[in-house]
Amino acid sequence: MENTREDIFDRMMGLPGLQILKPWYSKHKEVLLYLFFGGLAVFLNLALFVLFTKRFGWGALFANVVDWVICVLFQFITNKTWVFDAETDSAKGFWAQLAGFFSGRLLTLGVEELMLFVFIDRLHWNSLLVKLIAQIVVIVSNYVISKFFVFKKKD
Repeated sequence: MENTREDIFDRMMGLPGLQILKPWYSKHKEVLLYLFFGGLAVFLNLALFVLFTKRFGWGALFANVVDWVICVLFQFITNKTWVFDAETDSAKGFWAQLAGFFSGRLLTLGVEELMLFVFIDRLHWNSLLVKLIAQIVVIVSNYVISKFFVFKKKD
């Protein structure tokens, strides 16, 4: 069942100059919003990573875990509210979504931590480049997990 509730992004498509994109936007809304908020999350993730490693002098693995927690909370709110429009009827449903979301993110955190460990700590590649590549892998994996497991539409 497709939700027809109009949000701020739908209203933006009514602005002059953007109306021409509305049919395309409507068709690809979920992916576009996921990429938009994913892009914001990547920016936040990278900014926090640089802040923690360069300014505070933290190690890459520890900095990654701290910025991960902050970013996962941001992603849960944006994914639940705008991307998948996943309303819940009860506190139990909410906590189940949150637990599923964090579980999926823990899985991809493990993948990311492994990539950072191998390519930064062992092979001494450029940390920012490795972090960026890892983020691409994580975004794609997280979309699949969120769409098909966490925020799966009930028939």
